[in-house]
Amino acid sequence: MTDYTLIRAKRRTMSLQLDRDGNAVVRAPYGVKKEFIDRFVAEHEDWLTRAREKQQARRLAHPEPTDEERKALIARAKEYLPMRVDYWSGIMGLTPTGLKITSARTRFGSCSGKNSLCFSWRLMQYPREAIDYVVVHELAHIRHHDHSPAFYALIERYMPDWRERMKLLKE
Repeated sequence: MTDYTLIRAKRRTMSLQLDRDGNAVVRAPYGVKKEFIDRFVAEHEDWLTRAREKQQARRLAHPEPTDEERKALIARAKEYLPMRVDYWSGIMGLTPTGLKITSARTRFGSCSGKNSLCFSWRLMQYPREAIDYVVVHELAHIRHHDHSPAFYALIERYMPDWRERMKLLKE
């Protein structure tokens, strides 16, 4: 059976996920017995194996860049992303209050409550179609600070093929 890290919390359901290193993490309600949690993990061994394989394939497809590559990606992001934000901002009629390039590993972009956008320089390792999707996605958060149907309708209005573009980020 797989070793796992157990995190108990005030919640109603159990969840199973992999951390960045491929270790299983179970989140469970306080009252659930250890035997039940062990059974839950055992029942999901196949999922864990597939998820680890997918995680490994993704790592091989997107290895950690060298310092020189990282510097080049950051420079490219600082030049390219503001242009794309300006372009889509003009089309969508949505203007961010700021723009930052970050080193985030787990998200390509974010929009603050004050409508300031952040983009990870790691996004520059993906095709332009995918980059534009992230820009439009974050700009849409200026109008809808959620992932509601109205949010996705706004994205669809300006980028009808957003689903295909989003898939490029998962490769």
